[in-house]
Order: sequence, then structure tokens, then C-alpha cells
Amino acid sequence: MGTWDIGHFDNDTAADFSGSLDDAAEADRPGILRETLLRVAGTEEYLDSDEAVEAVAAAALVAAQCPGGEPVTTAYGPDEPIPALPSDLRALAVTALDRTLREPSELLELWEESGSGPAWREGVVRLREVLASAGDVPGAGGESALV
Repeated sequence: MGTWDIGHFDNDTAADFSGSLDDAAEADRPGILRETLLRVAGTEEYLDSDEAVEAVAAAALVAAQCPGGEPVTTAYGPDEPIPALPSDLRALAVTALDRTLREPSELLELWEESGSGPAWREGVVRLREVLASAGDVPGAGGESALV
């Protein structure tokens, strides 16, 4: 994985994911985000780093539309607009982020080995907090037990 920083889009996989969103019809983008989040949220076995990276990027795009969410302004994020997303994606994004932060997760292992794991994890937990505090997230008290 070509990674240059700890941001949600600061790697080749997330940048490619952004490109695939740009290539899709605007009406298809919410479905692509949903499929990406579902793939990770439903994984009980070893979670591949590329799938986890895409889920974190998707969650960042969902969180950007929540109150308190940060807009995705990096050059590596999508250039094309993301239409208004259904609110049920918030809970799905929380589940996908929780799965990314739980073993067995290749992305979690890679960040822990890099020495930047705590800073990366903090960024993912901040995303989770924005999503959980926006509502429509059953059982999400806004703070992950995975911190």
C-alpha cells in the first residue's frame, strides 16, 4: 500500500477509490458507498487492508455530510460531488469502522507496525464519533470501546 500520511485519503487505495466514485454516475455513488461499507461491516474473517481503506474513505464521505463532519478537501478525495446520502449509512459506517479497528484486520496491523498507529486510530475514532453523534445509529453512544 502506497501511503504518505495518516489521512483517510492519503494512500493509493483511497485515491483510486475516489477515482472510481468520480467515474460513476452521480446517482450510483451512494450505492457504491453502501456496498463498500457493507463488505467490511459483514466481514468476520481476516479483513484485507484495501477493503478497510476503502471503507474508511467511504465513512469519511458519509461523515462529511453530518453535523460536525469535516469536508473532504484533499486532492486525493473525489472531485465530483457526492449527492445527499441516506441517513442509514451513518450506522453502517460506524459498524464498518468498528470492524476495521478490530482484529483480524490487516490495516490495523499495518498501522500498529508503522509506529503511527495511535494517530491513525485517533482519526478513525473521530470519524466514528461524528457519525454516531449525528443520530440514526442505534447503540452508538458516540465513543468507541475500541479506543
